[in-house]
Amino acid sequence: MAGIKPLVLDVDGTFLRTDMLFESFWAGLGRDPAATLRAVLRGWRTPARLKADLVDIAAIRTDLLPVNPAVAELALQSRMAGREVILASASDRRLVAGLAADYGFSDRSFASDGQVNLKGRAKAEALVAALGERGFDYAGDSHADLPVWERAENAIVVGRVPSARALAARGQNVVEFDGGWAVADLVRALRPHQWVKNLLLILPMIAAHRFDLATLVPILWGIVAFSAAASAIYIVNDLLDLEADRRHPTKNARPFASGAVPIRVGMAAFAGLGALALVIAAWLGPPFLATLVLYMGLSLAYSLRLKRLRWVDIATLAALYTLRVVAGAAAGRVEVSIYMLIFIFPVFVTLGCVKRLTELTLARSDERLPGRGYGRADRGDLLNVAWIGIVGALVIFFLYSVSDQGRLLYPTTWILWAAMIPMAFWLVRMVMLGWYGKQDYDPIVFAMRDKLGIGILMLTLSLMFWAAGLWGRWFGG
Repeated sequence: MAGIKPLVLDVDGTFLRTDMLFESFWAGLGRDPAATLRAVLRGWRTPARLKADLVDIAAIRTDLLPVNPAVAELALQSRMAGREVILASASDRRLVAGLAADYGFSDRSFASDGQVNLKGRAKAEALVAALGERGFDYAGDSHADLPVWERAENAIVVGRVPSARALAARGQNVVEFDGGWAVADLVRALRPHQWVKNLLLILPMIAAHRFDLATLVPILWGIVAFSAAASAIYIVNDLLDLEADRRHPTKNARPFASGAVPIRVGMAAFAGLGALALVIAAWLGPPFLATLVLYMGLSLAYSLRLKRLRWVDIATLAALYTLRVVAGAAAGRVEVSIYMLIFIFPVFVTLGCVKRLTELTLARSDERLPGRGYGRADRGDLLNVAWIGIVGALVIFFLYSVSDQGRLLYPTTWILWAAMIPMAFWLVRMVMLGWYGKQDYDPIVFAMRDKLGIGILMLTLSLMFWAAGLWGRWFGG
């Protein structure tokens, strides 16, 4: 309709609840890490070129990017009223044009072109040249949008932008929309419920019967370090999995995939948590520091590449769990038995298979899992590997029970054999729960909440304590 001024929308942080530059960066890291890092080193001083190079490496799915519901509703109502809705962004023109097409916005859009970074005054000049002074309304979300607001008819401010208050003081019409992010969502991104996995650091202390504060306290600090490191890696994993998570029936609600927390905030949290983990690890000593660095490096490799490789991903998961046990021994200065390490690795292989079985059982289609190398046709093979892991763990446990070290720590061997019965039942039950999709996507987290499973594990541990003679030592008789 003639006479109605266009509505111009900024993209990153305004129409979208994310930033396409960071989206491109993490998509590039997932696709080609070396090329992405070279692009950053080459173009960090020339943002327009950097954005274009990142799009060349990995084009993102603009139709999957999370939108701001209030701004999207404003755009819809404007279009229904016959008003032209135009996107104007500092992001690369190809992404902006694709986004405009996804939502049926105007064919003409304003964006960076590899030479000019269309931000701030450059954006304001481009819009005024095309639409005229006061010839449009503009929605933005940051201080960089102030030059554009100053030359628009009406200013639409998304989120808290203190510098935008001057606009209203000068008599310009200002409309405010909610924006920003909540600390609670960032905490959710850290996955604190996953920290229970780090209780595995206590296993060497229990196995060695070292129940004293001198052993426990450094292990508790080790748990803090591993929790910080794990949360840092979870952030990286989520940022690398943005597209896959958005296509997942439940993971699409994760903080970064849904846009609840900005990617730049996640990157800052990753750096802070990683630094905290390394500082604590250095304080606990070189062996623990080396184990933590290996854990973080292997976790990053898993996030970048290994999780997409069939069977390699399960072996890597088992190795990451095993490293927690090694770290517990390093923190508490406890000698860890080679039998123990060989025993727990097939246990964790089994649990890794359970994780994939659960995901495949709960999947809504026969297609391969997004970002993974498995489809429903692999369920049988995963089940067979899980059974092999159980048998291998039980055989190794039996061999340990008749070894010199085993007999020294657990003199009553037949009771140790009896402990294998509830142990085997627990493992088989976990596998069957995964096969029928009756547990959480993460078997370790599920195990820490499963009352019946905890009871079975406590029975196993009680029998092992009995075989070691600890009950008599603690309570007499």
